[in-house]
Amino acid sequence: MAKKIVAGNWKMNKDFNAAIELVEALKAAKGKYNTDGVSLIVSPPYLHLTEVLKVAKGSGIEVSAQNVHQEASGAYTGEISTEMLKSIGLEYTIIGHSERRQYFAETSSQIAAKVSAAINTGLTAIYCCGEVKEEREAGDHFKVVEAQLNAEVFHLSSAEFEKVVIAYEPVWAIGTGLTASPEQAQEIHAFIRKQVASKYGQSVADNTSILYGGSCKPGNAKEIFSNPDVDGGLIGGASLVADDFLQIAAAFN
Repeated sequence: MAKKIVAGNWKMNKDFNAAIELVEALKAAKGKYNTDGVSLIVSPPYLHLTEVLKVAKGSGIEVSAQNVHQEASGAYTGEISTEMLKSIGLEYTIIGHSERRQYFAETSSQIAAKVSAAINTGLTAIYCCGEVKEEREAGDHFKVVEAQLNAEVFHLSSAEFEKVVIAYEPVWAIGTGLTASPEQAQEIHAFIRKQVASKYGQSVADNTSILYGGSCKPGNAKEIFSNPDVDGGLIGGASLVADDFLQIAAAFN
């Protein structure tokens, strides 16, 4: 059975003090919400990772990076390797987020290499895929997502793939206020699980967590999470407010 996960992607938000305050607020408010059976993950900017790990220790809140470089070391100014992340005690990194694709021109080959690097280092990859507005309107969303999966994660062995969490992003719904309907979310999540089953078998597919990543909020989380193939969410703006984030996680219970 797939693990239930609610992960917060803070993106380029929160200075150092505000980041620590947010983790402390999450710890303080966590007892007010029933998040039993749900893995909580926060993904702050690189600068804050070490201290957030310290503050979150023992709270049941896990920590992820937002990105990583595919090479183990070298002359890559400004980049961070998987070994560096692992060395500070990190267990997760987001890879292939739509904003990395859009603003930093990340290619499928780069994303595939990053996924392999993360898994080879023992990290779990929160791998993002999804279509833009024009592709959805043209009815190409299944084709786009299938091509992304084939090019970016289906090179992995079955054992390696078990270290992948998939986050489906309807790119047209990120930061726009739009949200995929529960029916749309279920349809594409079921499609993704079917692709995984075709590649690795039904058992692996059933144990793969597939998260929804498009404008999930406290007001719509329960309806989205009620779908059988939606195993949680990759949360953007709502993860910057402790109570909102925890309300979303509690939507499973």
